[in-house]
Amino acid sequence: MSFQSSKINAETVLHFPGGVATAQILRSEVLSSQQVLSSQAAPATAEPLLPVLIVLHQETSTPGRVGNALRALGHRLDIRRPRFGDPLPKTLDGHAGAVIFGGPMSANDPDDFVRQEIDWIAVPLREQRPFLGICLGAQMLAMQLGAKVAPHPEGRVQIGYYPIRPTPAGLANCPGWPDHVYHWHREGFELPVGAELLAEGSDFPVEAFRTEHCFGFQFHPDVTYAMMHCWTTRGHARFELPGARERHHHFADRAVHDVTERAWLKAFLDGWLARAPLSVMSEAAE
Repeated sequence: MSFQSSKINAETVLHFPGGVATAQILRSEVLSSQQVLSSQAAPATAEPLLPVLIVLHQETSTPGRVGNALRALGHRLDIRRPRFGDPLPKTLDGHAGAVIFGGPMSANDPDDFVRQEIDWIAVPLREQRPFLGICLGAQMLAMQLGAKVAPHPEGRVQIGYYPIRPTPAGLANCPGWPDHVYHWHREGFELPVGAELLAEGSDFPVEAFRTEHCFGFQFHPDVTYAMMHCWTTRGHARFELPGARERHHHFADRAVHDVTERAWLKAFLDGWLARAPLSVMSEAAE
């Protein structure tokens, strides 16, 4: 059942028996109601949230589940691809945070855009802004902090779901970690000096770390079901590498672990974007 609304005034109300006096009372009440409504100020519109800077590395790359979660929180995405000439901002004053995603290249590659992105990470570090590096992005963060990025000494890779173990610091930063997460990489990195280890693994000991407001994840919480289909189709030759999981395991393991990983990612992003620069917090305390 539906009800159609119409504007109430003295002409549209029903005229009950009672003559002019009743009509005058009704007209007076209607006008009084309209005056009250018109005197109420319209609710102030909320300020739009700042966009999140998204750095991608291929023409068809997307921010996947991370992008979906950020949009759901009300943030626009400022997507840039420095590999194809997009500039990076000199400051993050106009952004809520920044995410550098993965890619097939290495943080050790000599390409100009790789060096440019590694050097640019000094901006969120200096300004104490939320930054997240995923896979290649985490390796770039580690390298910016002086840590070594290199392949496994025995040539092993992680392609598929593998177990991780959150540390006490990781649980304190964001509880509810999944016990298996999705990977697609052949290089890892050392824990940078002064950084906090959040999660560890087996073949690649450093799975997640943090320094102030900057986080690095060796794994891929951004991968959607469609992305997994694409990666496992185009990259099927990599299943022959030592340590890689066969394609059917990717989807079987996703059915088991994805619900927990998705919930954890949402909780992490909520807390990550809520991190205010330390300088702002210091000014507020004065």
